[in-house]
Amino acid sequence: MTILHFQNARLIDPQALSAEPGSLTVEDGRIVALDGDAPEGATVIDGGGKCLAPGIVDWGVKIGEPGERHRESMRSAALAAAAGGVTTIIARPDTLPPIDAPEALEFVTRRAADQPVRIRHQAALTRAREGREMVEMGFLLDAGALAFTDGVRVVENTKLLSRCMSYAKGLGALIVGHPQDAGLSRGAAATSGKFASLYGIPAVSPLAERMGLERDLALVEATGVRWHADQITTAAALPVLDRARAAGLDVTAGTSIHHLTLNEFDVGDYRTFFRLTPPLRSEDDRMALVEAVAEGRIEVIGSFHTPQDEEAKRLPFEVAAPGAVGLETLLPAAMRLYHQGGVTLPQLWRALSLNAADRLGLPGGRLSVGAPADLVLFDPDAPFVLDRFALRSKSKNTPFDGARMEGRVIGTWVGGRRVFDANEAGGRDE
Repeated sequence: MTILHFQNARLIDPQALSAEPGSLTVEDGRIVALDGDAPEGATVIDGGGKCLAPGIVDWGVKIGEPGERHRESMRSAALAAAAGGVTTIIARPDTLPPIDAPEALEFVTRRAADQPVRIRHQAALTRAREGREMVEMGFLLDAGALAFTDGVRVVENTKLLSRCMSYAKGLGALIVGHPQDAGLSRGAAATSGKFASLYGIPAVSPLAERMGLERDLALVEATGVRWHADQITTAAALPVLDRARAAGLDVTAGTSIHHLTLNEFDVGDYRTFFRLTPPLRSEDDRMALVEAVAEGRIEVIGSFHTPQDEEAKRLPFEVAAPGAVGLETLLPAAMRLYHQGGVTLPQLWRALSLNAADRLGLPGGRLSVGAPADLVLFDPDAPFVLDRFALRSKSKNTPFDGARMEGRVIGTWVGGRRVFDANEAGGRDE
């Protein structure tokens, strides 16, 4: 039985919202002590004054198994996650075919079992994600589904969505929605405004998000279901969420790291690595989201890792495949928020790890006695220039290619086992 003792580290505790020097002891894959001396026979790991935090729980990751292994395999996603300090991947069901039946969920669960990080799956809300027929939620819950979602495909049939919510309420299941008015947002590649008009890009008003959110929350109110918004990206949506919570609805919300760190002007000269769903928003929207994360009004930050091959991105902006990889860039991108002073490290880890784990009923995301020893040791100040070809993901579609960034993962542990060592992998410091 291996005993690890981390010392001389700055412990980032998202529960206590503290960042203080301390030590931590791990035994049999779990945290057994905070502070204190190293037990006899323990392997001592000197943190060098760097930050030790719970491993990131990344909610909303696309993996290409089954059907698109050329874009991302279970193995390549897990290796990228470990290098990025992500210890738990919450995978999306938008595979080929979708994860909409127990046997499909059992297949990906078996494939995930031998990977270096934890991989858990959501299931589709409707069969084939077509918005016509509800999946067998009970069987999928029994098979291990954490939540139900059709991803970026909005269920347009309001009666069907209401039935799904009512059934999920009876099972205690969590539904994840994508707040958009499908009619307004269909075919859009940018947010409406002067920039989109100047560049001639098909655009959608930010009100499409608010309108979709209002509809979904009305159904949540009617059914009492547990509900989570996958990506809130506009300031106009925040008061709607506030009213829902004030009314006692069981709702939470997430956003993507790209919408927290980039805006519509980053598209530049039709750079398709910045083609995302929802599209990038205004700087005012971005700043409102950062403030909402700091205040806890947006509970979860995810990478929304969406691998696309080169052929799918080397197209005119409006027809290029949307999405960006993010498993390895989530942590350094989040450091931009920290260094800009908008969010503290404990606040960041509350959104990157603790809140997702709590909402999904997982034991990780925290530094407390008895919690799994899923940990990341990182230097928030280490500078580097991102080279997309150095990423471990099979696909290289990152909007941060060539960007100067700060934040380097030194080591990642899952259940007390080291799954990434920057010294062995080769550092990225300049």
